Amino acid sequence: MVACPRMDAAQALADLTEISAQIEAAVLADHDGSVVASTLDDDAAAKSFAEAAAELLAAADEVRTGPGSDPLVQVEGAALDGSVFVAKDERHLVAAVTRSRPTVGLVFYDLKTCLRMLEREEEAKAPKATKTATRRPTTAKKKTEEAESESS
Repeated sequence: MVACPRMDAAQALADLTEISAQIEAAVLADHDGSVVASTLDDDAAAKSFAEAAAELLAAADEVRTGPGSDPLVQVEGAALDGSVFVAKDERHLVAAVTRSRPTVGLVFYDLKTCLRMLEREEEAKAPKATKTATRRPTTAKKKTEEAESESS
């Protein structure tokens, strides 16, 4: 597996391959094809796969996109001996290869689940905005009441 500082991505990918028996190899990447995590042992192969997946999605989107159409978020390429799947969200893409004749809808569901898990883990680790305690200004009435209670 490609070593990466974002272990939450590696865990999301490990969970993906555990729940989806049809997936033989997978890679998580940024939209530019930079590898975040991979099930491949070879870093160069992971990089090549991630870049090719990003290019495949971009090329398919370019051909398909017409005026007013939404960008593609998933694509499948099928051959006799297996398929390549790519799905993306706002920040990442996940690509996977499967054996022949996979259950297409299930593979896409699993890929999108992987992306959602990664998003949740990243949100959980993001620094939370902290609210600082502020004192409300004291009203004239309250100042008078406080002064009277101190003089008693």
